[in-house]
Amino acid sequence: MKQKSLPAVFMRGGTSKALMLHARDLPADRDDWTPLFAAAMGSPDPYGRQLDGMGGGVSSLSKVCIIGPSSHPEADVDYTFAQVSIKEQKVDYRGNCGNMSSAVGPFAVEEGLVQAQDGEACVRIFNTNTQKIIHARFLVQDGQPRYDGDLAIPGVGGTGSPIRLDFVEPGGASTGALLPTGQLTEWLDVPGVGRIEVSLVDAANAAVFVRAADVGLTGLELPDWLESQPQVLERLDAIRVQASVRMGIAPDEDAARQIRIVPFVCIVAPAQDSPTLSGDTIAAGDIDLVARVISNGQPHRALPLTISLCTAVAARMTGSLPAQCLSASVAPSGPLRLGMPSGVLTVGAQVERDGDQWQARAGSFYRTARRLFDGRLWVPGDALEE
Repeated sequence: MKQKSLPAVFMRGGTSKALMLHARDLPADRDDWTPLFAAAMGSPDPYGRQLDGMGGGVSSLSKVCIIGPSSHPEADVDYTFAQVSIKEQKVDYRGNCGNMSSAVGPFAVEEGLVQAQDGEACVRIFNTNTQKIIHARFLVQDGQPRYDGDLAIPGVGGTGSPIRLDFVEPGGASTGALLPTGQLTEWLDVPGVGRIEVSLVDAANAAVFVRAADVGLTGLELPDWLESQPQVLERLDAIRVQASVRMGIAPDEDAARQIRIVPFVCIVAPAQDSPTLSGDTIAAGDIDLVARVISNGQPHRALPLTISLCTAVAARMTGSLPAQCLSASVAPSGPLRLGMPSGVLTVGAQVERDGDQWQARAGSFYRTARRLFDGRLWVPGDALEE
């Protein structure tokens, strides 16, 4: 089998890893990207391990980021995110990855797309998936990003240099509206589940929020247990399908089943002592809300960063299901501490109410990232068109 290659960088961004590719090195026709990205990741793989590619068998490790110069007047680079399915030859561009967004700024500086002075750099990123602007701030020394530092983030061993991400006006990233139906809560009639109350919110990425108790859960379940419960995942996916149609993401249920990346399903519960993947327990007093997320059909081992932002935004809108889970002692403004499988994630959300309208002005958080490898990516010859 003849192989072909193209330049590539492999990076960790937050709790995800992805191939980083220059737009200039890819086929001009985006229809040709699907077989290329699938082959690069090792998909489709009926065994779910992606051993014949760069993927890692879970959604957070089956990603591609495409970066190039920006034509947007308020951005330095364009960034397109591609979520590659594991068991299918399918690539979804309907949402962004907040974790990998943290790698885009350092990549742009290292690759010469952006010139940065020593000190704190700010790279303005235009995410083409959501048509939103992200500001990435990080330290630069001798013209290169600093990766060493003291910031530890849940789910990643060791520490790194902080990268601050500011999502500007994140509302409506997937649907065009912060509240796609105009309601903070509503009821869905879901086959196999029944009538269930949800909050449908779209900030950085679209999500359907459900109470853990309403789907027979506590909110403390860890990903491995959820993976072992196909009937639970089927019920949650049925909710996702109905939410997708209600939010206008898909025109009907069949189309919704094909659009896997959005909306995410976020299961919320009040703060309580929570187990983590490391074997530690988070004290209830150290968190403001418990959350578990289903991402691309799989239980996420941390929290997708975009859905962390969406959760914080929703929790600051009085009456939503996440807001109902907050205890009365939680401050009415300031960052929120989200309890999740890998620990605690602190997210800042600036939300305002003007009459009957809610506005999400910004969402902020810190991540770390690191360049892991650069060289040439090899794929079967028929996956890369000349």
